[in-house]
Amino acid sequence: MRNTIAVLALSTLFAVSACKKTENNAADTVKKDTVQVNTLSVDSVKVNDSIKLSDSLIVKYSSKMLVFPGINNKNLLDSIYFGEKNIQDFSKSGLKGWLENNKNEYFSKIKKDSKDWISDMNFSQEWYSDMTMSLKSKVNDYLHIQYLWSSYEGGAHGNYGFLERVFDLKNNKKLELKDITSMPKAKIEALLMKNINKINSGTTDSNGKVNNSEMLLVDVIPATGNFYFDEKNLYFHYSPYEIAAYAAGDIAIPISWEELKDTINPEFKKRMGINQ
Repeated sequence: MRNTIAVLALSTLFAVSACKKTENNAADTVKKDTVQVNTLSVDSVKVNDSIKLSDSLIVKYSSKMLVFPGINNKNLLDSIYFGEKNIQDFSKSGLKGWLENNKNEYFSKIKKDSKDWISDMNFSQEWYSDMTMSLKSKVNDYLHIQYLWSSYEGGAHGNYGFLERVFDLKNNKKLELKDITSMPKAKIEALLMKNINKINSGTTDSNGKVNNSEMLLVDVIPATGNFYFDEKNLYFHYSPYEIAAYAAGDIAIPISWEELKDTINPEFKKRMGINQ
């Protein structure tokens, strides 16, 4: 539901977040724009701009895309950039040009959509669209990228969300849940419900205990493709409104390798060195 909205936002507008709430569970976190991570060269391009549409409205656009000069497989690159048909050049200059075009399209759309009512705006507002790709880890040829988007175009508050995607560099593909575990979806969802209060998202009870479950909006927590992992756990990440109220923020739920025992894909288990 909300995950679908996030995917659409990223694939058509590539737009993400000023709300810098990030996870630190993954290993080998990259903090520099140009680095070597396990021999993988990583760079980035950024575009930041703003326009003043009236005395009351300023609109900002910011976007950061990762660049992978050493990745040449087109199917893998298409998957990393959500299959954007307009991206033919995955070089730094090519991606910078795409972001510039995307920025111009965004500003043109805002101008067009606001022309009939902007003169009636009687208080100052600052709207924005923001997207950030972050390399969280590269472990055993598994590349974890986080896509963080946020936007505000009037209303009580802005919106933001996370997408976690893991890419298998050995097999040149996006990793799917079936590549990790054969556990039936219903059993995974039962574990998600059981473990929802294991990581603090900022929601606690009067005694300071994690209490994410109190803000749930769903009866079943879906096992989505929005996952990542480290040496201890598989994590499912949910954006605001996806499973809980906005006040709960984004929620990450861990499932340990021990809980997935006997269902872990043998190749994945070997590559990750999981011992049970």
